[in-house]
Amino acid sequence: MQAAPVSAISTLADPPTRMVDGAVMDYFLIEAVNALRASSTVAAARAKKIERDMTEAGLLPPPPPAKQQNPRDSTSSTTDKISGSADEEEGVRSRLEAIGMHVGGSFAERLCRDRSLFSDSLDAIKFVCKELWVSCWDKQVDNLRTNHRGVYVLQDNAFKPIARISSWEGRQEAIRQAKLYVALPAGIIRGALSRIGLHGTVVPEITTLPQCTFQIKLPKNI
Repeated sequence: MQAAPVSAISTLADPPTRMVDGAVMDYFLIEAVNALRASSTVAAARAKKIERDMTEAGLLPPPPPAKQQNPRDSTSSTTDKISGSADEEEGVRSRLEAIGMHVGGSFAERLCRDRSLFSDSLDAIKFVCKELWVSCWDKQVDNLRTNHRGVYVLQDNAFKPIARISSWEGRQEAIRQAKLYVALPAGIIRGALSRIGLHGTVVPEITTLPQCTFQIKLPKNI
């Protein structure tokens, strides 16, 4: 006797579980950072070309002439290069966080589907520390601290997205690179809380690898 075919409505209401390789998220994050970095470089070059064309057409005032300085006393070229690199990384970081917010919101919807409403913000933060962390990074948060006034500090002593980051230039350069790779996880946390109804800020901090701390600030009236 053959089983009755599953209707499309039943499949939509209770979709089958799809399994993916555990390393997919690591590879995705590496490629996302590289792709967004290249995209930001192209976008910046395009914006400069448009600005130059508009200046030549008389639609924009010409830029002020660069000051001539003694090469022995000047480090302007190095400073400009560092400033441009920082601006580029900030653009990549904001785009990674935006992607993470979308991913975190989807995670929260799936994980909260069959559970009751959260009693307060601390209950929601515990959900992030346990269920969301296990779903995304295969372990729970190692330490949770709060001042009971809307500030929560989540500490992971071996945060998976930055566990393998290193640099031949030394520890400080490795930490600088790692700060870019925690933008997506910060967005995931913020997106999950936002979908639950808690709108706040999530600030990642790295002092030593592979440890990472996330400071979450929520409105006091929640």
